[in-house]
Amino acid sequence: MTTPRNPSIPPTVRAEPVEAGASTSTSSVRTASKLVLPPKGPLLSGKGWTAFFVALIVVCAVAPVLNMWVPADSALHMSDYAVALVGKIMCYAICALAMDLIWGYTGILSLGHGLFFALGGYMMGMYLMRQIGRDGNYKSDLPDFMVFLDWKELPWHWTFSGSFVMTLVMIVAVPGLIAFVFGFFAFRSRIKGVYFSIITQAMTFAAMLLFFRNETGFGGNNGFTDFKRILNIPIATQEMRMTLFALTGITLLGFFLFAKWLIGSKFGRVLQAIRDAETRVMFSGYNPLPYKLTIWVISAVMCGVAGALYVPQVGIINPGEMSAANSIEIAIWAAVGGRATLIGPIIGAFIVNGAKSWLTVAYPEYWLYFLGALFIAVTLFLPNGIVGLVKKWLSRDKAPAAPSAGREEAQRAMAAAQGMEPESLHAPLSADVKGARA
Repeated sequence: MTTPRNPSIPPTVRAEPVEAGASTSTSSVRTASKLVLPPKGPLLSGKGWTAFFVALIVVCAVAPVLNMWVPADSALHMSDYAVALVGKIMCYAICALAMDLIWGYTGILSLGHGLFFALGGYMMGMYLMRQIGRDGNYKSDLPDFMVFLDWKELPWHWTFSGSFVMTLVMIVAVPGLIAFVFGFFAFRSRIKGVYFSIITQAMTFAAMLLFFRNETGFGGNNGFTDFKRILNIPIATQEMRMTLFALTGITLLGFFLFAKWLIGSKFGRVLQAIRDAETRVMFSGYNPLPYKLTIWVISAVMCGVAGALYVPQVGIINPGEMSAANSIEIAIWAAVGGRATLIGPIIGAFIVNGAKSWLTVAYPEYWLYFLGALFIAVTLFLPNGIVGLVKKWLSRDKAPAAPSAGREEAQRAMAAAQGMEPESLHAPLSADVKGARA
């Protein structure tokens, strides 16, 4: 009877005994070995956790104090405009983080994530329109645009819009379901590269044209606006604005930790393998479809949540949020900050949108030229983005790191499998394999 192996004990190399006088060549040694992957490190380093909690304190404590208790004439006062601007940029940062998961770590460039962002915003906007009640211009239970269009009742897709709990479900379900259906057929057909990017943009553009139509029940080109309340609490108060600001910041930090954990898991390693060599992954026995589809849906849901947080802070949602330019901007944020870094796209979203906020006021006619020049400069001179450039500078003066315990164990198993001497463990793996075959 075979005794089950304790999973806590790492696999070891077992060699069959050979008789005395027999040849000890590598062909006579049969081994059963398994390479050991490097041990999984902590979710964040010590400095990383310090930065995380500092950001959490700034969002939940410092910003509310500067906005609500510091006098308006003080240099430290955070104005309501700044609160709305930073809150909006944090929503964009969630989208950039979602783009990094699908593009930076899986190698799939989407130019249609603006659709998922807008869908989440529309789900929240429908609830906020129902919260207006009879305070609208026409004093009707129906939204004003429906009264204007002579609608007599709510359309079927507004059925759950009166419930906040169901609205939260729809914010996740609608973008996730559409992403699942689209992604399943696209990935099953093995559409990739620029062709995938083109059809995602076409999907977004088609949805924008659909939402522009008045008969769809989404407000036409005006969309939803003039929100009054959320959970029967006035939405325009300073307390509610700061609550939405803090909730957005907490959501961004939560998604960052989730993305960090996901990328560090075995699932994340397979995603990166698909990005680097999908064909080899298939030959290794993995089916890329469920991995690509899962991360695609997760990325879409993150954008939907960002859109839902965006609408009550900005006060409007319309089909313009689905424009191709908005989806392209999400990719630009990730590229500027640095793909496959997680923190880079967040930084890129803040830099690009902060510059946009200033330039559209100071030099409105030159903003698009600046955006185009920025993307060209990053493509030519900063292929790894701002974070990649900083890492390159910081690594210049550092000595090469010693091999980890997991790597040493992997090298030991490789050497034993090839019948090499222990001293050969200190040589590169490629040299070991070449010497064993000689």
